[in-house]
Amino acid sequence: MSYSRRSRYSPSLSPYDKRRGRSVSRSLSRSRSRSASSDAENPGNSLYVTGLSHRVTERDLEDHFSKEGKVTDVHLVLDPRTRETRGFGFISMETVGDANRCIRHLDHSVLLGRVITVEKQQQRFTK
Repeated sequence: MSYSRRSRYSPSLSPYDKRRGRSVSRSLSRSRSRSASSDAENPGNSLYVTGLSHRVTERDLEDHFSKEGKVTDVHLVLDPRTRETRGFGFISMETVGDANRCIRHLDHSVLLGRVITVEKQQQRFTK
């Protein structure tokens, strides 16, 4: 019985890669480069909301958060197949003070029968 050294311990190229002359990369982690631009930073007025009901709408979120300040943008993340919410969303408030007030007063509040969590968004969501 003879074993090929390349078969198990070194990456083998597919016939497609051999024709194209491509090498196979075996890096364990793939990371996206993150630029230090101002677009990627959160100025402090963007919020991440989790624990949302599948029945919640963007209008419901806007009404709930407008009690603590002026809402400038609401983005509810939807499942592409069922068009129901995936249970989280993003809200932009007009000022950092409004956002901080929402975190203080609306974190662990009840919206449509579900307890929601409100926290500062770590990185700005890009559409």
